[in-house]
Amino acid sequence: MKQTVLRRSGLQVSCIAFGAWQLGGDWGPTDERAAVAAIRRAADGGLTLFDTAQAYGFGASEQLLAKALEPHRHDDLVVATKGGLRSEGGGVVRDSSPEAIRSGVEESLKALGREAIDLYQVHWPDPSTPLDVTAATLADLVGEGKIRHVGVSNYDAKEMASFNAVLPVETLQPPYSLFRRDIEHEILPYTSENDIGVLVYGPLAHGLLSGGMDAGYAFDSRDWRRSSSLFRGEPFQRNLEVVPGLETYASTEFGVTVSQLAIAWTLAHPAVDVAIVGTRNAEHVDDALEAADLELDRKALAHIDDLTSGAVPVSGPSPETV
Repeated sequence: MKQTVLRRSGLQVSCIAFGAWQLGGDWGPTDERAAVAAIRRAADGGLTLFDTAQAYGFGASEQLLAKALEPHRHDDLVVATKGGLRSEGGGVVRDSSPEAIRSGVEESLKALGREAIDLYQVHWPDPSTPLDVTAATLADLVGEGKIRHVGVSNYDAKEMASFNAVLPVETLQPPYSLFRRDIEHEILPYTSENDIGVLVYGPLAHGLLSGGMDAGYAFDSRDWRRSSSLFRGEPFQRNLEVVPGLETYASTEFGVTVSQLAIAWTLAHPAVDVAIVGTRNAEHVDDALEAADLELDRKALAHIDDLTSGAVPVSGPSPETV
């Protein structure tokens, strides 16, 4: 497995990370045995970065990840989690206040069974809490030894700059896929200029680029995609129509799957260090592992642009809509 350094953080990790959002319940029920098998297959296969969040089931994902990684506890693994969301009224709201961040860190430490969090990321910017206040709180937690490195998720360039004035932003976790490229305009130039490591999530467009979805795909009643506009109507249909061309190109030109092509495409951007891939299937882990070895040149990237020219740009879910 190819390794990379998350820039100013100095963290050396695999360029594919295992994402654990799907283990918290937002994607429907989780088969624990299958999920544990997938996580262990990832660790055995050379993945050294595992990403979860407190809000993924408010402890469920973190606890399951800790259980699965127990045999690898002493290996050189980096476990990242996120905070700054809390449950309220049956939904989720943003809360990056000092009290919420501190309590969230303690809860994550307990769920993960760790004395310190390798990489702690603010899940979403909280409009009710000044960014410098959140940054100062995290700086204190670093000083106390409870957090080793600090990053943010879903922040724009202006928000990172405000945070950065108090505490260096070491990593950013934004959404990025063939169907969602908006970060290329301002966000990725900012991270490059400021030596910020980038871990992209959703490289398979939440399943649209997996090769296993069609217009009649049935989502579990508890799967957030069931009620998402990304998976309904004309945008969904038009994006699905793009996939067969990508599948043919991936297979005939490189001998790979469309999902491997989609993951490799995100890693081909010079500002992107890691692609986060989530699955509950051990076989899908193998597919993701192999994507790290696929290198796309300018000609290939230009052809992929042509194949996706008819796609509809999409946005992702926010905590208020999941």
